[in-house]
Amino acid sequence: MSNLFEKSINLGVGLFVYSREKVEDMVEELVSKGEIAKKDARQFAGELVKRGEDQRNELKKLINEEVTQALDSVNVAKKEDLVTKDEISQIVREQVKQVLKEQGISK
Repeated sequence: MSNLFEKSINLGVGLFVYSREKVEDMVEELVSKGEIAKKDARQFAGELVKRGEDQRNELKKLINEEVTQALDSVNVAKKEDLVTKDEISQIVREQVKQVLKEQGISK
């Protein structure tokens, strides 16, 4: 079984695109061909699905890191760097109060 498992894992990154249903279909086909014992099929399918999920998560992490790095290198503003409408309103209120105070109109 381990040799068959290794061959399946050698599908490489392509395994992460397999849905659980496709993996189960593939394992059922292997069972019907006698390449894997029926008693091992569930465990084998679970291992393949887990491996696919791990690869999917690793790919997401890698993409996230690369996108973050690319955005940092071009100096693009991030969401947390942007000033909100409420923050702008507060700044304007404070400036108006300061000007009125400086002109003696307000205390």
